[in-house]
Amino acid sequence: MLDKRLHIIAVVFVICFGILFLQLNNLQYKSASSLLDSKYNLQKVSKQVYLPRGEILASDGTVLAESVPVKDVYKYQREYPLSSLTEDITGYDSIYYGTSGLENYYDSILTTHNTPASSLHGLLTTGPTTDNIVTTLNLQLQRVAQQALAKYKYGAVVAIDPSNGDILAMYGKPTFNPNLLAQHSIHAEQAAYQALNPTSPSTPLLSEAYQQRFAPGSTFKVVTSSAVYQDNPSIATHYYPYVTQISLPDTSNTLHNYAYESCGGTMPVLLEVSCDTGYAQIGLALGAQNLSNEALAFGFDQIPPVDLTGAVASNFPSAASFANQLPFLAYSAIGQGNVQASCLQMAMVVAGVANGGVIMTPHLMSKVVDSFGQTVQTYVPKPYKFATSASTAKSVTKDMELVVSGPKGTANNLGFPSSQQIAAKTGTAQTVAGAGSNNWLVTFGPNNGTSKPLVAVAAVVPYYPGIGTDTTGDQIAGPVAASVLETAISLGL
Repeated sequence: MLDKRLHIIAVVFVICFGILFLQLNNLQYKSASSLLDSKYNLQKVSKQVYLPRGEILASDGTVLAESVPVKDVYKYQREYPLSSLTEDITGYDSIYYGTSGLENYYDSILTTHNTPASSLHGLLTTGPTTDNIVTTLNLQLQRVAQQALAKYKYGAVVAIDPSNGDILAMYGKPTFNPNLLAQHSIHAEQAAYQALNPTSPSTPLLSEAYQQRFAPGSTFKVVTSSAVYQDNPSIATHYYPYVTQISLPDTSNTLHNYAYESCGGTMPVLLEVSCDTGYAQIGLALGAQNLSNEALAFGFDQIPPVDLTGAVASNFPSAASFANQLPFLAYSAIGQGNVQASCLQMAMVVAGVANGGVIMTPHLMSKVVDSFGQTVQTYVPKPYKFATSASTAKSVTKDMELVVSGPKGTANNLGFPSSQQIAAKTGTAQTVAGAGSNNWLVTFGPNNGTSKPLVAVAAVVPYYPGIGTDTTGDQIAGPVAASVLETAISLGL
């Protein structure tokens, strides 16, 4: 009887040993990679924060992100002194959720690394180091953007220097305090993260400035106008009769102007008053291929090459998708239907027009400096898209100036001084029947002939319950973009 029990015990031990052997092999080989990358791997987590990261700085040297000593196991904690003002740009550095924004894009520079000696100074300081990122961000302009959007629940502003692609301001709402995702407590970070409704389409974790898309409405007429001057200039001089609505081809449906207003004339007049019926007919005359090609030339359907993680591509339907669907082409020509754009994309569009048809690569990094203040790397501006010709850009600029200075211009109420010759385009994109509109304004200037425009700005305040159902781009987004543009001009940026 005893021998039988000993035999059973021995068998159990052999089985347990076999299970242990299999699990050890599983941990060492099959699951090693996933366990190493696990958010619960404290060895990896402590490596992220046990050493200080480099700083992220505004263009004037103001600290946007820094590592401060703390008395816990991690030694250093990431802090964001300006909190939600610059969260769209810095992102966060979390022990559980990882990094986002500039923290993610330039992680290899901000974390401890070895720098090869390239000078006498480098020979004396070679070894583990962290570098700092100096951004193109102008804090005065960023604060103006924040103030301009203060009364809205959702919205975004992006300001770009057209000549070099410097992002001077980028602010979106809703936003959040990134310090809450940089706590040295996984449970605290999880609670803060869940409070941001991460699965909601409107979560603050997605930047309204470059990670959300909206129908651009009539601001897309800038692209449509460019296609006309580039591919079929005769359309610009064609006279379209004054009507309140038009019949759409191959259907019994009609397309009408905002509030059934009557409008018509040649293309410059149509842009001044933002005539939907006129531009719908222009889109049909242009054809799907020309319009689609111009949208692609301006960067639609491509992820913008900005130095931020998670930027989304704006959308314009392919030419083939309009086959036997001409009514959709009419709507796409006025920035509705299936056309979707980010605020960053529309800022790039007008920056390209302002820069003679060349879209410069948008970027936030100005230079990289080491812990001794020595410059390691300086950003070199480079073209992203040759969107259109200089002559086309000049013609579109002239038409956009009428939107501001013309007697019936949809942005002539924004108070721009006539001496600045500001170019602009409003956008009021209807969402769904019975609801309100996405409100836009894109603008650049000054265009006084003495130098290239200083800044291009796009602003959007999308529809949300409570904002009203009869809003327009000039009423809502107009003052937002205007305040940023005027401040940039006054600062001489």
